[in-house]
Amino acid sequence: MTEHVVEVRNLRKTYGDTIAVDDVSFAVEPGEIFGILGPNGAGKTTTVETLAGLRHADGGTVTVLGHDTQRDPASVKDLLGVQLQEATMHGKITVGEALRLFAGFYTRPADPDTLLELLDLTEHEHQQFARLSGGQKQRLSIALALVGNPRVAILDELTTGLDPQARRSTWDLVERVRDSGVTILLVTHFMDEAERLCDRLVVIDAGRVVARGTPGGLIADLDDDRTVVLRFGDRTAGPAREVLDRLAASHPDVTRVEDHQGAAGEVAVTGSRRVLFAVVPALAEADLVPDDVRTVTRTLEDVFLAVTGRTFTPDDAEPARATEGDRS
Repeated sequence: MTEHVVEVRNLRKTYGDTIAVDDVSFAVEPGEIFGILGPNGAGKTTTVETLAGLRHADGGTVTVLGHDTQRDPASVKDLLGVQLQEATMHGKITVGEALRLFAGFYTRPADPDTLLELLDLTEHEHQQFARLSGGQKQRLSIALALVGNPRVAILDELTTGLDPQARRSTWDLVERVRDSGVTILLVTHFMDEAERLCDRLVVIDAGRVVARGTPGGLIADLDDDRTVVLRFGDRTAGPAREVLDRLAASHPDVTRVEDHQGAAGEVAVTGSRRVLFAVVPALAEADLVPDDVRTVTRTLEDVFLAVTGRTFTPDDAEPARATEGDRS
């Protein structure tokens, strides 16, 4: 049986009257990218900061490679690399200087030149931190998390604020790091990021785990409903909506008709697996031809809606954070 690299059991953390983490449990296997997914304020960062020994838990146990990080945080210093949100450095320090400085904190550090090459930073080695782009700063942050030659790395919201191209480049780098032998805990509120990168994940909401599994498995476990989105021109949009509303009231394979995300002339029709077979003949009989027809692919947002009963809102308010004295 494979030994868990990370194991969290019944973790609980409160800040005054606010419950940030409530009975969270999960285990991470060697060599995987394990996601901790949820809206801001869900308790994701508190969970991994407690796991890393940076915060003191009010209950439960956390271990990394068999070491209890609550009892002895120092025991994982050379095993665990951490890239936390909003990490920053002195503006004048260069990329190479930062890596070599941090390498001096570890017993058997990684070779800084190798990390520069791995994370596409070689040409920026002599560039000051303040002059780096957002994507370059994130790559440096990942490099600093890896400079201790860890077996496990925590990457917390590493693509927040990046443009789409920089996000995708960062995803490629994360996969490259995993392929180098590092197990990764990826903390994110981006659904597409979790679907692309994670082998398995937990979804956390209001401090509790509300779903767990592989991205594909969680999506496949949803009910069998299907949604078709149709776009109509100005002259046909009204008559088409009338036809589709009547269809929803009378046809067993059509359960719901609604405007699609506020887009003019777009209608979403939801029903059974045969919903398209119901929609097409009804429109054809009325001589209404849509300008575009597409099926909606299920995502982890649909999983979140199914398990919480509400739409995923990434920017929910953050819970109260601990003071410096609360860190351990």
